[in-house]
Amino acid sequence: MIWTPLIRPIQVGDITIETPVFLAPMSGISDLPFRKLVNSFGCGLLFSEMIASREMLNHSNQSLRMANIDSGGDVTAVQLAGHDPNVMAEAARMCVDKGARIIDINFGCPVKKIVKKMAGSALMQDEDLATAIMDAVVRAVDVPVTMKTRLGWDADNLNAPSLCKKAEDVGIKMITIHGRTRAQLYKGDADWQKIRVVKDAITIPVIANGDILAPVDAVTALEQSGADGVMIGRGCQGKPWVIAHTMHYLKTGELLPPPNDLLPIILSHYDSMIEYYGVAKGIGLGRKHLAWYVDGMRGACEFRNAINKERDPDVVRQSLVDFFMVKTSQVT
Repeated sequence: MIWTPLIRPIQVGDITIETPVFLAPMSGISDLPFRKLVNSFGCGLLFSEMIASREMLNHSNQSLRMANIDSGGDVTAVQLAGHDPNVMAEAARMCVDKGARIIDINFGCPVKKIVKKMAGSALMQDEDLATAIMDAVVRAVDVPVTMKTRLGWDADNLNAPSLCKKAEDVGIKMITIHGRTRAQLYKGDADWQKIRVVKDAITIPVIANGDILAPVDAVTALEQSGADGVMIGRGCQGKPWVIAHTMHYLKTGELLPPPNDLLPIILSHYDSMIEYYGVAKGIGLGRKHLAWYVDGMRGACEFRNAINKERDPDVVRQSLVDFFMVKTSQVT
C-alpha cells in the first residue's frame, strides 16, 4: 500500500516549514543545549523556554541566556510572556536582535505564579488586553509572530476560537492550541477534537499540542483536530529523537526504532550542559535529563540515587558509562 503523507509544508510569514512537527517551549527543559540536541536529529521548528518580558528588559542574566539562539542556521521561535503591551514589544525587539526568527506569545501557561501576574493563560479572560499585546508585538518586529494558548479558561469559557480570530486579524501568523483548559492544568486528557473548532474559525496554520508522546499520537491528534501540524513536549523528555521519528512516520508511515547506542547521545547532552551552564548549575539541571534517559531501565533507581547528590561531573560520566556497560552485558 502506498502511504499518503499526513502532513504538508506550512507557511509562517516568510518562513516555510516543510514538516511542521515542533519542539514545545518547556520551562527548564527546552534550553539551548536541549534544542541543539533535538535539532541534530531533525525538527520542524524549535521553541525556547518561556521568557518573562519584564525580565528581558531588566537584562536578567537568566532571561538573556534563555533567549540565546544557536548560530547553526536552525529556525527558533523565542516565547515571551507578560501583560504589558509596550514591555512585550520591547522584549520582542531584543529577542530579534539576539537572532530569534519567530516571536511566540504565551497565552497558555497555567502556572499560578504566572496567572497571578495576569500573564499566560490568564489573558484568555481579557481578550482586549491579549489583542493589544499581540498587536503591539506584531508592529514591533519584522519577523513572524505566533501565539500559543489553550481551549479556554475553563469548561464554561472555551473562547479559543474568538481569541484566535482576533489574533489572525492583527497579524499573528500561526497558533498552537494545547487541548486543555487552564482549569485542567495538566490533568485529564488533552481534547484534540475541540481544537478543530479553532481550525474552522481561522485560516492561518493551527498546531495541535498536549499528550502527543509518540508518532502514533501525532496521527490521532491530526485526524481529530484537523490541525496543520503538531507540537511535542513531554514526549521528548529522555527521547530527543522523537520529533524526527514523528516527522519520518508522518511522511512515510514507517516507525523507526530508538537509536541503538544511547550512551554517546547522553554524554554529549550532559557535556554540553556543563559547558553552557558551568559545573555547579550544569550538574543540577542535568540530573532530570539523565533520569529521563534511563527511566524504565533495570537499575535506574539505583543510578538516580547515586548521581542525585554527586557534584563531580567526571564521576557522573563514569556512572553513566558503568550503567550502560551493565546494560550491554545483560543483552549479550
